Amino acid sequence: MTSLLTVESLTKAYPGVVANDSVSFEIAPGEVHALLGENGAGKSTLVKMIYGLVRPDSGSMTLRDAPFAPPEPRIARASGVAMVFQHFSLFEALTVAENIALGMEDPPKMRDLATRITEVSHAYGLPLDPARLVGTLSAGERQRVEIIRCLLQDPKLLIMDEPTSVLTPQEVEILFGTLRKLRDEGTAILYISHKLEEIRSLCDSATILRLGKVVGTCDPRAKSARELAEMMVGKTLQQTKSAGHAHGAPVLELRNLSLPAATQFGTPLRDINLSVRAGEVLGIGGVAGNGQDELLSAISGERRAEDAIFLHGEPISAAGPTARRHLGVLSGPEERLGHAAAPDMSLTENALLTGSVRENLTRRGFLDWGKTRAFAERIIAEFDVRTPGPGAAARALSGGNLQKFVIGREVLQRPEVLVVNQPTWGVDASAAAAIRQALLDLAAGGTALVVISQDLDELMEISDTFAALNGGRLSAKVPAAGLTVDQIGLMLGGAHDMDAPSDEAEAVLHG
Repeated sequence: MTSLLTVESLTKAYPGVVANDSVSFEIAPGEVHALLGENGAGKSTLVKMIYGLVRPDSGSMTLRDAPFAPPEPRIARASGVAMVFQHFSLFEALTVAENIALGMEDPPKMRDLATRITEVSHAYGLPLDPARLVGTLSAGERQRVEIIRCLLQDPKLLIMDEPTSVLTPQEVEILFGTLRKLRDEGTAILYISHKLEEIRSLCDSATILRLGKVVGTCDPRAKSARELAEMMVGKTLQQTKSAGHAHGAPVLELRNLSLPAATQFGTPLRDINLSVRAGEVLGIGGVAGNGQDELLSAISGERRAEDAIFLHGEPISAAGPTARRHLGVLSGPEERLGHAAAPDMSLTENALLTGSVRENLTRRGFLDWGKTRAFAERIIAEFDVRTPGPGAAARALSGGNLQKFVIGREVLQRPEVLVVNQPTWGVDASAAAAIRQALLDLAAGGTALVVISQDLDELMEISDTFAALNGGRLSAKVPAAGLTVDQIGLMLGGAHDMDAPSDEAEAVLHG
């Protein structure tokens, strides 16, 4: 098979770490090639070199038998390489067509571009209205904008980084239909994902990276998801185990919680009621943009709601985030870089930002840097955060390693209540299992957990009870055990009149 792209001995080093160590692999036209590895294995650095965002220290690439060394993304795009990033780069106040025009070197007239967007998006099963404001689109529709922007360039190689992290199962199937159509037309696809069943379903071949080196290649269709994960980490994976403990008294209660949308494109919360007991894991599912961020902000105290939030039966609605942390209400938001962590601050400083109260990191008004550094080092050690040390800036970590740090920082503070949004987003299989186990261990110790996630497999694995967010409304919670895919789909679609457990069922459920 003739190669489209050949990567030969690419090496890139940063202070304290070799991100890519003599990496070689090939991609053929019409091939869907997976790039697998743990967080920090070097996947992002490698695709950034292919796309012209990073220059290699040594090694070479050829594209269609010609030397290929793009000094910037514009040159890569002109050569037929396109990339859909994990984090969207769209302006909410602009239309679909205006956003796509911003990504083009020489955009046509807006009327002609709108026609082309409509034609191409429908041809590939990803219909878009070019006149819609991006701020009104769902996460899945926003990803369509990114993909269509790439397809308008007629790419020969399409790089996709965690493309399904914000999609529903139905949207994933639509996306895969599009990618298979592109494959059949001869487009090569380099696909990065931690969802190994997706890799097995979609990809023809895989290159596995570990600590910056290629440690193997395989046909992922011939491997189980567990085998792929163990190839990535180089060891046998441990199964997540729940202690199966009885639940205690209610810890966190929301009573008729309503909040207006914080921004023009936000989602208002509408009359939300829930009760979470000591040791209970409440899983909350929902398509992105249905009020997940707003719910976390209300519980954490970032936004105030009058007479709606109670801890051990006592009102805490008037308390701000610091006061709630003192009481034991902790949170881990979805946006790790900028919300959960300050990008340019060190890990030590980021440990201080949320740990100062419960870890006693200040003394008589002065910061105790020795104690703060020790706290950061404990997080790094216990959650296997791959970093040169606690002095590293948050933005220097891979997304998955920063996620481990953020979750570990909250878990180690022994919260009474912990609410987390997308706790394993962009995290490899081994790290995801470790995070889930840490959450289950917290619950076994009596913490009331609210886990908000778009990963339904994750929620079904760790949750005792389940509820769904749709349009800012929360369904009644039901026991997670025995829930079918059809029932979950109805709840996610807004069927809030699902049968809630009776008082007797609640008594059985909570022991």
